[in-house]
Amino acid sequence: MGLAIERSEFDEHDRARFDARLHASLAVLRTLLQRPGFGEGPASLGAEVELDLVDAEGRPAPCNRAVLAATRDPRITHEVDRFNLEINSTPVALAGRPFTALHDDLVAALAEATRAAATVGARPIAIGILPTLREQDLHDALTEVPRYRALSAALRAQRPGGFALHIEGPDTLALVADDVTFEGANTSFQLHVRVPPPVFASHHHAAQLASAPVLALSGNAPLLLGRRLWDETRIALFRQSVDERAQPDDWRPARVSFGHGWVRHGAYELFAESVALHQPLLPVCGDEDPAAVLARGGIPTLAELRLHHGTVWRWNRAVYDSADGGHLRIELRALPAGPTVVDMIANGAFLAGLVLALAPRAEHMIEGLTFSHARQNFYEAARRGPDATLLWPPEPGARAQPIAAPQLVARLLPVAQRGLEQGGVATDEAARWLDVVAERNRSGITGARWQRAWFDALARSSDDPAAALVQRYLDAAASGAPVHTWPMP
Repeated sequence: MGLAIERSEFDEHDRARFDARLHASLAVLRTLLQRPGFGEGPASLGAEVELDLVDAEGRPAPCNRAVLAATRDPRITHEVDRFNLEINSTPVALAGRPFTALHDDLVAALAEATRAAATVGARPIAIGILPTLREQDLHDALTEVPRYRALSAALRAQRPGGFALHIEGPDTLALVADDVTFEGANTSFQLHVRVPPPVFASHHHAAQLASAPVLALSGNAPLLLGRRLWDETRIALFRQSVDERAQPDDWRPARVSFGHGWVRHGAYELFAESVALHQPLLPVCGDEDPAAVLARGGIPTLAELRLHHGTVWRWNRAVYDSADGGHLRIELRALPAGPTVVDMIANGAFLAGLVLALAPRAEHMIEGLTFSHARQNFYEAARRGPDATLLWPPEPGARAQPIAAPQLVARLLPVAQRGLEQGGVATDEAARWLDVVAERNRSGITGARWQRAWFDALARSSDDPAAALVQRYLDAAASGAPVHTWPMP
């Protein structure tokens, strides 16, 4: 987030100073985004993958610091819980064969993470939620990094009674989590798309529209603490596990959300909304004077604004970055980790292609699809996966109509192909990755459906179906083949 965080207690002076810096940064950002040529440049992509570490029995292995000590790969870093790792890919140009490049980079980083983990008897796994997690695994699980301690302390101060979790699917989960470590149960695949400021709003509309059909065919988190819940239980768990609102009538919006309305003009609105609606959790100030940097013609880091905005977790989040002359990105955060790198890259290609294709007509599409419709689609896709019924306008400006998710995906795949080609992606490159989604759509086998089918089958023959499931998953994922080709029970 750009600022070193070395303490977890803050006073009113810290908060007042930080608040002043936030508003000053917003003023600078508004001016910067109006500077001619700011953020222009070749389109690019980047990716992040969150992983779990497991032991020989497939149970969480809280050893991420030891794994990191065994590797010098800068792409590999820690995450919230001690059984988490994160891989950050090297950004690539959109034109040409970007998804193959991302695939190869992530495969290489995952191989290095696997090597390093083996030195301490662990193994990484890319899975939305680890089925073998037990409630006791999530107590006192926080990675010993000051930033996480400070974040945990700030959220716990808002919720001294703990974080109430209630998720209903085929089974029901109801408990009170005593720390934000339950957030670390979620692991995701996040795609970053660079977007020029003048077209940010239309691309953000497109991302909001496209998230539901892609998520419906990408689910990989059907189990939590032995309960069968949503196809993408992460979506519900993340929102509830860091929800600072202690009272049902609390006016504040959730920190994890789909958003609160269509972006009207551009990215500035989303940063301003974060400042207006959410109390800072980490009021740490840097030394930069952003107005002075801007006056000299430079690109300020806006470190305080980025820090605060990074603690507001929208599923499609605006990102400001001072690197490469300064630019904006949309961070597409809703997709799960796994089952394989092939699956994740295919999901990313489908989502990126739809964002590029839908952006020019998004303004007309939202005339017939309200924001509440788009939000409903998103949660319906997370809950029901391929069984979801989504609302979609048959053409831009037309009234939205219900359609089964697999039918909508089949309709949208050629649209995504055109979007990628128009963005400069080679035709055969786009087809290669979208074909993976098409085959998954025809088979109906997502990671979530594969996990649930095997969990139910193993429950009839195993005393520990979750552990047996993880072993099967690890074996299948090691092949690198996409999940729709994995054997079913």
